[in-house]
Amino acid sequence: MSLRIRLSRGGAKKRPFYRIVIADSRSPRDGRFIEKIGTYNPMLQKEDPARVNIDIDRAKHWLGVGALPSERVAKFLANVDLIKTPERREQTKQQLPKKKAQERLEAEQEALTVKEAPATEEVAEEEAPATEEGAEEEAPATEEVAEEEAPAPEEVAEEEAPAVDETNDKETESEEVEEDVSEKEKDGN
Repeated sequence: MSLRIRLSRGGAKKRPFYRIVIADSRSPRDGRFIEKIGTYNPMLQKEDPARVNIDIDRAKHWLGVGALPSERVAKFLANVDLIKTPERREQTKQQLPKKKAQERLEAEQEALTVKEAPATEEVAEEEAPATEEGAEEEAPATEEVAEEEAPAPEEVAEEEAPAVDETNDKETESEEVEEDVSEKEKDGN
C-alpha cells in the first residue's frame, strides 16, 4: 500500500478548509483516510500561525514509514524543517509567451542584431584597418539603412498631426455654427 500525506478538502462553497491526512494513494481526495495529522486554512493570512497546524511527531513517524507528501504538504513540512524544500517544477506552457509574442521577440532580436552588426564592423575597422575599397562600400550601406529607418517615425508623426488638427477644425466649425444659430435667434427675438 503506497501512503500519501495530502490535503482533504472540507468547508463550505468558496470557503475552503483542508485536513492534512495520511491516506492510501488510491483512495479519493475527500474519502477514506488513515489518520489526520493537521489542518490548513487558506482563508487566514499567511502570517497567521493558525493557518497551518501539523502534528510534527506524527508527520515524522509517517515519513519514516515511507509516506510521500504531496507538493503543497511538502512545502508545509519544509517550513517546519521536517524535509528539505522541494524543487519548483517548471510550468513550461504557462511561463512562455504565446506564438505571436514569440514572433515579435524574434523580430526585435533580429532588428537589434542588424543595428549592432554595423557598430561591430566599425569597431573591427578601427582595430584592424581593412582595404579602403571594402570600407567605402560598407559605410554607404549602413548610412542607407539608417536613412530608411529614420524617416519612418517622422512620417507617422506627420500623418497623425494633421488628423488631430482636422478634428480640432471640425470641433471649432461646429462651435461656430452653433454660435451663428444662437445669434440669429437673438436677432429674430
